[in-house]
Amino acid sequence: MPLQQGSARMRQRTVLLVGIVVLLAALVLAVVLASLLTHGRHEVSPKMLKWKDRGTTKNLQEVILGRCYNYITAQHPELGDKDCLKIWESLKDAFIYKNPCNITPEDYQPLMELASHPIPCNKSLFWSKTGDLVHRYTKSNQNFLTLEDTLLGYMADRVSWCGDPSAPGINYESCPKRSECESNPGSVFWKMASKMFAEAACGVVQVMLNGSVEAGAFRSSSIFGSIEIFNLDPVKVSEVHIWLMQNIGGPQSESCSGHSIQRLISILEERNFKIICEDNYRPVQLLQCVHNPDHTDCRLCTNST
Repeated sequence: MPLQQGSARMRQRTVLLVGIVVLLAALVLAVVLASLLTHGRHEVSPKMLKWKDRGTTKNLQEVILGRCYNYITAQHPELGDKDCLKIWESLKDAFIYKNPCNITPEDYQPLMELASHPIPCNKSLFWSKTGDLVHRYTKSNQNFLTLEDTLLGYMADRVSWCGDPSAPGINYESCPKRSECESNPGSVFWKMASKMFAEAACGVVQVMLNGSVEAGAFRSSSIFGSIEIFNLDPVKVSEVHIWLMQNIGGPQSESCSGHSIQRLISILEERNFKIICEDNYRPVQLLQCVHNPDHTDCRLCTNST
């Protein structure tokens, strides 16, 4: 009898020991699998790199969703079928947990497809170095749309974002400037959005340039000069109207006969566009004069005696 009890106890201990070993092995295997599964997405990074530009906008999700819902409900109810949650998710997936110097156009392709919408003919307004003025103009005149007046541009205007391979996957402290790396989240986004905006243009298109810039109103390195101008479709676009605006009171660095404008006209003519250039397009100049009503440049007429 004692021999049988000893054997039974020995079997129980053996079973218990085997169970403990199996449990430990399972735990080790789970840890290894978890590490393997997350390694590709969450690369180990000892600390976030310090970049020279501002970090991701605080409460980015709420900002993007709020702007999206405002755009499709209050401003453009005809776009009410757009899915703002999907748009936000596609934006987040484009950069979260990714090296902010390794972003590709493919990362943003789903977002571009989800947020794109038709641009009415004769309404496209491009710009360079006239940001504040051109957007004051489109706010006062609904006949024109800049990129920032489209859903994509409206959501992203003056907002920044970038990822980081380590948790939490978003860098709120700093993001890379274009000078640090060209394939950063902001640069790639705006290049793609600008290309799509230019491709959608039809009829007469407008471009507002700054004639008070000493280096020249047209710059080949600008988004307009390097991307938008080459993605306008000569089959769809009938004319390009250049509005060359100078600051009230100057300096008047360049007119329509200036060197950089003539270079722009030459590029457009080579692509078979008809061009009209106008110095100080009057409707826009009147808007400038709202802030400078007493300046001599803003006098509608002069007394001749």
